[in-house]
Amino acid sequence: MLNKVNLDLPASPDDIAKLAIGSIVFLNGIVYTAREGVYNKVLVDGRELPDDLTSRSNVNFHCSPAASKNENGEFHIGGVTATASFRFSKYLAQWLDLTNTKIVIGKGGMPVNDYKNILAPRGAVYLTTVGYGTGALLGRGVQSVDAVHWLNELGIAQALWIFKVKNFGPFLVDSDLQGNSLFAQQGELINQNVEGLYDGLKEPALHRYGETGNRKDELM
Repeated sequence: MLNKVNLDLPASPDDIAKLAIGSIVFLNGIVYTAREGVYNKVLVDGRELPDDLTSRSNVNFHCSPAASKNENGEFHIGGVTATASFRFSKYLAQWLDLTNTKIVIGKGGMPVNDYKNILAPRGAVYLTTVGYGTGALLGRGVQSVDAVHWLNELGIAQALWIFKVKNFGPFLVDSDLQGNSLFAQQGELINQNVEGLYDGLKEPALHRYGETGNRKDELM
């Protein structure tokens, strides 16, 4: 049976230490979005972070929200679609140091070395969305838009959104404070058996130009 955790934000060090890989997490409090547009604006261009962001939230969600305005001028979030976190690896150490972020959320996981060399030493963990196509489900957990920054400059997908959330999830704990990764562990188990799938198979009768039967030569 999966372990289910309801986590109030900002998450305390004790709360984060208790997150075991493979657990299911729901969040309550303030979550902010930041990806390459925000990272470049702050870390490269030197723009200041929004006031009180770091005191109110320590959860960075890599996502693209589906946002619209209602008749009162307030934003409605129909869905929040996670984006691939490994693309932001080069920013992560500096961003965590600047913001004191302790939980990073995205999809697809991070490079294996990032868990041990970037996240764990800073007391941070990685959560991932559960499967694909969950944006609308996660959107139900967004109670309101607390603020949005650099919307005109960066657009909806790249702006820094600050969400008030309740029962926001489900998210799967991919990494812990020891730098272990559920994705990495399962990948190793799968790779142990991949070679056996090729045992007894004949070489293809026809090859496309550049195709190879040697898996070490494969790009993907």
